[in-house]
Amino acid sequence: MTSPSTATAFTALAPETLQSWIKEHQDLVVIDVRSAAEFESMHIRGSYNVPLPLLSEHTDELAARLGSRVVLVCQSGVRAEQARQRLAKAGIDTAYVLTGGAPGFAAAGGDVVKGKNRWDLERQVRLVAGSLVVLGLAGGKFVSPKIRTLAGVIGTGLTFSAATNTCAMGQAISAMPWNKAAKEPTRESAILALPVNTEVNAEAKAS
Repeated sequence: MTSPSTATAFTALAPETLQSWIKEHQDLVVIDVRSAAEFESMHIRGSYNVPLPLLSEHTDELAARLGSRVVLVCQSGVRAEQARQRLAKAGIDTAYVLTGGAPGFAAAGGDVVKGKNRWDLERQVRLVAGSLVVLGLAGGKFVSPKIRTLAGVIGTGLTFSAATNTCAMGQAISAMPWNKAAKEPTRESAILALPVNTEVNAEAKAS
């Protein structure tokens, strides 16, 4: 049985390796699963923006267009790993997760496109969660002990988020107006815009 650490090592891809792949492999597809606003702020040149909710909704259709060399990118690797697991269930078991996300790639000297500076989604989640905990503790001391329950609820939510590798708060915050881009990706503009892998089509015709 493959250990979790071995599986993680197999699917993780260093920024330096991705830089060489971009130069050497024309069949490489880099998919950024962050929100459109985060993608606008900074993204790897040549990457495609397919936000995680959109990817989750059209996983099978996306998988049908991908080849064997796929790299998934987000801010830190968490959302990219969620995307990798979804694609694995759809038959794409060779996708890689970029270590350090888009910021790590930029720090390693990778070619990125920069736009309007925004807080990334994960930073916003930390701010909101931390603020609610402080509010709960302060309210419990100065207003009513019952308000301390708020801190407990947030703590429980963060624990559940870690255990299930999901983030309901992140999904809620991503829907806020300031996290919307001028052009939000759709099935037509994001997934159907991806190049169709010729090997996939050839196999489909042969079968």
